[in-house]
Amino acid sequence: GVSGTSVEKNITLDRATRIELSCRLDNKYSHLKSLQVTWKRGNETIRHMNKTENSWSIQLRILDNSNLGGYSCTLKGEEETSAMFHLQPKIEGKEKPIVSYEGDTAVMICKSFGYTPTAWTWYMTNGSEQIAINDSLLADKYVINRLTANVTHLKILKLTKEDDGVYWCEAAFELGKSKGKLKLRVLSLMVPLKPFLAIVAEVVILVTIVFLYEMYSKKKEKSA
Repeated sequence: GVSGTSVEKNITLDRATRIELSCRLDNKYSHLKSLQVTWKRGNETIRHMNKTENSWSIQLRILDNSNLGGYSCTLKGEEETSAMFHLQPKIEGKEKPIVSYEGDTAVMICKSFGYTPTAWTWYMTNGSEQIAINDSLLADKYVINRLTANVTHLKILKLTKEDDGVYWCEAAFELGKSKGKLKLRVLSLMVPLKPFLAIVAEVVILVTIVFLYEMYSKKKEKSA
């Protein structure tokens, strides 16, 4: 990266695993010599690292929350540059939009894999802003249930078009927070009726044509 700046990368994990974090010096900085490379977790220096040409890496065994958090490598010589890795648990929302109709109830689910959150928070999107949902103040509209330590449900009652949009579930862990994204589409009751009304219209037109044809046929017979 550029001297004096820090490159940041978020890494989400869905289970206990082994992981390798690597910092590689960009080719345009390969002329730098006598580099002092330091890996840290928070303020704690990590002594064991592997080195290849212009690359320094550490191997980690991620077993629980205590291994999560921020890991950084700093390359110091004539210039200094650094990179920060944020290890956080994976939060799963639903990739496909949840579709429901006005007046119905929608239920959205978020899960945390491998790690247990200390708390869950649900947000609704208002423009570019995320607003926390307080179900105790709006009990007639929202119900939030924590079914297990790793699963949370948001139930939205009496849906209206205003409920259409993007929602977020946020899990708080000892070493940081992670979010999952969900989309809700609220359709008018007229939407499922449109195909039915189209069929009814076609039937009415067909019956009218048959009726007019019969009337025409009878007039023709009388004339003959």
